Amino acid sequence: MRRNLLRERLIAGQPTVGTHILSCWPTLVELIGHSGQYDYVEFTAEYAPFDMHDLDNLGRAFEVAGLAGMIKIEQTQYMHQAMRAIGSGFQSVLFADIRTVEDARTAVNAVRAETTMARDARGRGLMGVGMRRDVGVVRQGGQPAYVDALNDVVIAIMVEKKSCVDDLDAILSVPGIDMVQFGASDFSMSIGKPAQYGDAEVLAAEKKTIETALRKGLHPRVELRDPGQADKYLEMGVKHFCIGWDVRILADWWDSKGAEMRGLLEGKAEAPAKPAVKAVGNY
Repeated sequence: MRRNLLRERLIAGQPTVGTHILSCWPTLVELIGHSGQYDYVEFTAEYAPFDMHDLDNLGRAFEVAGLAGMIKIEQTQYMHQAMRAIGSGFQSVLFADIRTVEDARTAVNAVRAETTMARDARGRGLMGVGMRRDVGVVRQGGQPAYVDALNDVVIAIMVEKKSCVDDLDAILSVPGIDMVQFGASDFSMSIGKPAQYGDAEVLAAEKKTIETALRKGLHPRVELRDPGQADKYLEMGVKHFCIGWDVRILADWWDSKGAEMRGLLEGKAEAPAKPAVKAVGNY
């Protein structure tokens, strides 16, 4: 079975840095790996079109790039998508839209093996034997190593609904949860204040989420558009960050550089300073 690099870093108490992709193009994963700056890539499947072959190809790309893979799953697909993603080579699952203790238990059950072999805090779930990439298709299915690998899958949950924040202590007491992330967009919408990220109620819910996770020995994770936003979270004790989205990176570049080029053509802007010439190409 393949080493779970993200689990190893959590056990060692080391910080982690991830990034998001919505594209299924495996070469992006390799490109991220070439940077040498990331521990894992989150495929944000909740918002992306994909098929089962895409999951297999992303799983191969994680192995080539030496990265861990996380998948974000939307609320109606916990069991099916978790099973297929893990079988394709993903070793971490982020569950969206957790509202209740039962939702949290459902998320854990979608990942862990149904066996009396697993007795520790990560627990027993509903996963059976598969014939997929993670077990060499037919070589290790149902073996003790398979049960151990399922028990090592990193489970992350989104705290993004008011009911989840209200019952947070009980929800984060469900055995098996590893990482916790506050979702300001969904939370602000759930309390009737969409996109009011600086609202006192939203900020208080985020603070509560991070502090409760740390108190329970869990790992709060924060998504950032830019590392310059990290200071306040570092001061709170957060060590896990996921920065940037492929689609946001592209949209920002197209918006700013398109406006710059359009301005030059229409005589509304001065030409930017020329970049230093690279040794190869102009990209």
